[in-house]
Amino acid sequence: MPNNYRLAKVSSLLKKEITLILQNDLENDLIRDHFVNISKIDLSGDLQHCKIYITSTAEEKVRKEIVENLNTAKSSIRHSLGKRIDMRRVPEIIFKDDVVLDKGLSVLKLLDELKNQNQNNNFEDKDAKS
Repeated sequence: MPNNYRLAKVSSLLKKEITLILQNDLENDLIRDHFVNISKIDLSGDLQHCKIYITSTAEEKVRKEIVENLNTAKSSIRHSLGKRIDMRRVPEIIFKDDVVLDKGLSVLKLLDELKNQNQNNNFEDKDAKS
């Protein structure tokens, strides 16, 4: 089994090269029109399977379409990846939408709402005492 250092190095290399492929080589207007970023790569211990989590500035519906397009084009992405990197076997890839960012943003929005409600209640209390 590969050590964590090797997994980290290969993951970093895959992230860099796949980002370049998405930016330069892929002929897809939907992906080019929206900012698509690789947020995380999960690489199996045997380096044979790779889950690539993407984020985008687009709405959820459009992001799902972007992920579908990427999964449709994954064979050509994998082929380009094989030309760019020197590995015995390029891992099978699958693209997924990274919903962690959305969940984090929704939590931040809720915290802001609570903060605003708390501030409004404090102002009302001060006005009532005056």
